[in-house]
Amino acid sequence: MNFSHDVADGSHQRTQSQRGFTLIELIVTMVIVGTLAAIAIPSYSSYVLQSHRAEAKSALLDLASLEERFFSVNNFYTANPQNLGYGGTSTTPPFNIGTDNYYQVVSITVNPAVPPPNSTSSGTPANFTITVNAINNQLSDTACFAFTVNSIGQQTAQNSAMVDNSATCWAN
Repeated sequence: MNFSHDVADGSHQRTQSQRGFTLIELIVTMVIVGTLAAIAIPSYSSYVLQSHRAEAKSALLDLASLEERFFSVNNFYTANPQNLGYGGTSTTPPFNIGTDNYYQVVSITVNPAVPPPNSTSSGTPANFTITVNAINNQLSDTACFAFTVNSIGQQTAQNSAMVDNSATCWAN
């Protein structure tokens, strides 16, 4: 008879049917998985923040187009979100935009038109400025904390230190 282990001294031999992983193989596998996770998780988080930015920019531009539509009918801009179709919100900011509530409208500034003081000078047209800030989980997006759009279509953005970061934030 051929035994796969020696019963007398308690030593064991590995047979062909008793395959398994050694401790070294498990450690190497764990190191590889850990390295991949260390690379993939921050990259994934960055893409998630960028997708939330895209949603905020889209909602902000939609809000600006609603202001223009309101102006074309009423000949003035409004700071009341309910007049723009944001039902159920308060009559003044702040209110959340987008489907996942990662940004919040913090201000809608409206300035009425100022007629010219005399026939030789020009007046000031009516204008608006809308600003949204990051909230909830999006607060970790320090690069693009706030977005602003105004009635002439100017788009700006600030990082969490309120330094202009428009080129980076509106490009992504």
